[in-house]
Amino acid sequence: MSMFPVSPEKETQLMRRMTALGVRETDIEESFVRSGGHGGQNVNKTSTCVMLLHRPTGLQVKCQATRQQGLNRFLARRLLLDKIEAMKTGFVAAQRAEIEKIRRQKRKRSRRARNKMLADKALHSERKSARRTIPMD
Repeated sequence: MSMFPVSPEKETQLMRRMTALGVRETDIEESFVRSGGHGGQNVNKTSTCVMLLHRPTGLQVKCQATRQQGLNRFLARRLLLDKIEAMKTGFVAAQRAEIEKIRRQKRKRSRRARNKMLADKALHSERKSARRTIPMD
């Protein structure tokens, strides 16, 4: 039986990531509280908000993204692993990818690429100037 209401692939991916980071299920203290915000009577009556505490590091995560407790348990574990990974490696893979993307954008263009871009701009400028209305004197 599955622990979370997600596909088995996602669950095995989560478990693999937990073992890779050295996080055991016994190290995580899980508690449920009532959510706040949107969701109506379901939110007010049921404890769908999940709070996780990773005892070795002292990191705490709270997740109330959905109205399902099981899905919030899964999402909270992913958030906790993101925090632990950020603490251990200094960067999360997504942050690293974002920094690399900015670096590529700021990189100086090659001469060929710059000349092509300028030629395209000149062509576009000519087309726009051809569309201008001629003033009647």
